[in-house]
Amino acid sequence: MIRLVAVALSMLAMIVLLAPLQLVSIAFGWRLQQVIPHIFHTVLCAVIGIRIHEVGERSKTAPLLILSNHASWLDILVIGAKTPVVFVAKSEIAKWPLFGWLAKMQRTIFVERERRQSTGTTAREIGDRMVSGDAVVLFAEGTSSDGIRVLPFRSALVGSVHHALGESTHHDKVMVQPMSLAYVGFGGLPVGRALHERIAWYGDVDLVPHLIGILTSGAIDVTVTWGEAIAYDMTADRKQIARHAENAVRQMTTAALRAGPPKKAQTDTGPGAEPAPAIA
Repeated sequence: MIRLVAVALSMLAMIVLLAPLQLVSIAFGWRLQQVIPHIFHTVLCAVIGIRIHEVGERSKTAPLLILSNHASWLDILVIGAKTPVVFVAKSEIAKWPLFGWLAKMQRTIFVERERRQSTGTTAREIGDRMVSGDAVVLFAEGTSSDGIRVLPFRSALVGSVHHALGESTHHDKVMVQPMSLAYVGFGGLPVGRALHERIAWYGDVDLVPHLIGILTSGAIDVTVTWGEAIAYDMTADRKQIARHAENAVRQMTTAALRAGPPKKAQTDTGPGAEPAPAIA
């Protein structure tokens, strides 16, 4: 319960301090609007006890589209803590209390997945954001999974690559980089098949009980693996792009889960690493 209170107070303090500055940055188009969410997520990860092990690095070349797997609401914090990005999320999230507002403050791109006619509009917005300098993260599975499997990547919004090139007079290629998220440890203990019951948020699992369960548990180890960034031009096929990224993410996720938590995390006995229940 102490951890839960600490996280709530930290979030409240950051909102009070950073929200006004973020609103002004968005209104005036300052680059600071990309940095503030990065700070917010970094602090939250530290308070919650999320320990991030990074393999590889994000491409520095723009425009950049990042294609990732998706296992939990924690993914937003983890990715946001590693690099300034813009996310693509389902439109329902925009209506959620507090979390919807926070998503808007981060300049999230919302997509109505049930309406196919909205896909083109969303792809154009993604393309515009990439051309303007934002790195955009697309959870290409279209939903969250149990964190162990990688579901087939959907290619519809990958078409934003073509929209970006069509709108840009300075770029003839867009970088597409696969990225894997693998939750590998709880309090230094390797995570097994029961991952979906403790960390992954998918299916009909209620958000609030799951959130409380995470915030009152021990430290969480996650491995973020960056794949090879590939430059695509207007002739690239979006389905081929999606398949290539899907295969890369599946291989990276499997490798990270097999490797488990870093040895340093397994022997860490710091404040954020109190033992968690064993997970088989």
